[in-house]
Amino acid sequence: MTDTGGDQVEEAVASCATLLRAAAGHDWEGVRAGRLEWSCRRTAEHIAGDLIAYAGQLAGRATTAYVPFEIAMDEGTDNAGVVDVIETTGALLAATVRTTPREVRAFHPYPFRSANREGFAAMGVAEVLLHTHDIAEGLDLPYEPPAELCAWVLGRIFPHVRPEPDAPWSTLLWATGRGDLPGREPLTEWRWNNNLVIGTERLTLQGVTPAAAAELRAGGTGGFEWIESGPFHGTREAAGMVASSYEKGVHRPEWGMFVLVRREDGLAVGAIGFHGVPDDEGRAEVGYDLAEDARGRGYATEALGALAETALARDDVKLLFAAIERENAASQRVIARAGFTRAGEDVERAAHELHGLEESLRLYSREA
Repeated sequence: MTDTGGDQVEEAVASCATLLRAAAGHDWEGVRAGRLEWSCRRTAEHIAGDLIAYAGQLAGRATTAYVPFEIAMDEGTDNAGVVDVIETTGALLAATVRTTPREVRAFHPYPFRSANREGFAAMGVAEVLLHTHDIAEGLDLPYEPPAELCAWVLGRIFPHVRPEPDAPWSTLLWATGRGDLPGREPLTEWRWNNNLVIGTERLTLQGVTPAAAAELRAGGTGGFEWIESGPFHGTREAAGMVASSYEKGVHRPEWGMFVLVRREDGLAVGAIGFHGVPDDEGRAEVGYDLAEDARGRGYATEALGALAETALARDDVKLLFAAIERENAASQRVIARAGFTRAGEDVERAAHELHGLEESLRLYSREA
């Protein structure tokens, strides 16, 4: 995963401009854009506004709110001129995405109050594709963007939506309330979902998107810069679990996997996460591993403590547990320092019954 999202922004804008330039002679002002209340003209201007707003968020490193500015067309700007502005603002977002460091996050409200460069790129691509569709629908013109571009968006900001490998465009339309999919109820409300990041003194726990998980599973980096001995094999196995959950439509990002990134140098040193959503009793299993070169420095304890505090602050979580090999003394010390104690017989019995854990594993738990 070497791309930052700049290429995808340019591809989306090019597909939009191709359609809109061919339709520049149509009446955009007097026609509604598909199911929207806006006219086609206002929707086209909105595309440009979104692109420059996302570029502004990243370039300005905004952390608490949107940068307070809007884009406006000069008086007398015709439809072709609006397309010029879309292409220009698209180029600005693509350039900003490419030149923003990977660790930078800027404000966006949904759902965890921030997004990284890839998140802003994905949101920009989605705005372009979806609103181009709205305009095309209003003008009664055919439009279908590249399938790979749609899948790229879904794997980054729609981690909760089960993909349809043969129909990513239809899936994206359904996920945004614009179309139907067989076997799925129509949506009237939706939000995209940027990855969650949890900070500690020395680390950031960065939520792994389905796209990053798929690359890690396949032997890649997942878009992270790793310490020399990473990622460890446990990280790749956990990434495979995330990718599989996404493919089945049961992935929930806040109950997925997080890569541990050092603040001092931006290097990934390991991973931590959950083995699934909490059960009906509010119990969830955690797991973690570190690259060999990062061990013995307290990173796992620091990450586990932060993850546990975040999870146990929720109303739907009552207990966390971890299963550790009896001979793994180092991991047992990590779990103890993070506030976990040996699980009682009832918790141990339930864990083995519900999760199919091997009897050779020793269970540790921490309650809310």
